[in-house]
This record gives sequence, structure tokens and C-alpha cells, in this order.
Amino acid sequence: MDNIKNKAEYIIASVNEFAKRHKLTDTQAYRYLRRFKGIEMLERFYDVMHTLSFKDTTDNLTTFCHRNGGKLV
Repeated sequence: MDNIKNKAEYIIASVNEFAKRHKLTDTQAYRYLRRFKGIEMLERFYDVMHTLSFKDTTDNLTTFCHRNGGKLV
């Protein structure tokens, strides 16, 4: 149960950091990350991703979503 809570908190924090970086609302960031598979990446690779800084996580999310059709730079 703790792992699910930790993962959820990490995903929320990552969405918030992504929103700040790209000057989006939290809702806009979440929808963008959901549409271009960023949330899926955070869930699937949580074991590795949560060891990175939020800067690195945001960089990785930006690149990953861009490769999946997202247009944010």
C-alpha cells in the first residue's frame, strides 16, 4: 500500500514540476502528459524515475512526449 501511495505522490509532484517548467496549469500538464504517454512512462518506470531529480524527470518527460507527438519544447 505504501508503494502505491509513494507512486501517486511522485506522479503528482512530477506533473506539478512539469507544469511549472512549461508554464501550464496542473490540469493542462496532466492532460498533456496523459495524451502523450508521459503518465504511462512515470507509472511504468517509477522504480528508476523516482531516483532522478525533478529537473531530469521533467527533461525526460518533455523528450518522451515530444517523441510521441507532443509539441512542447
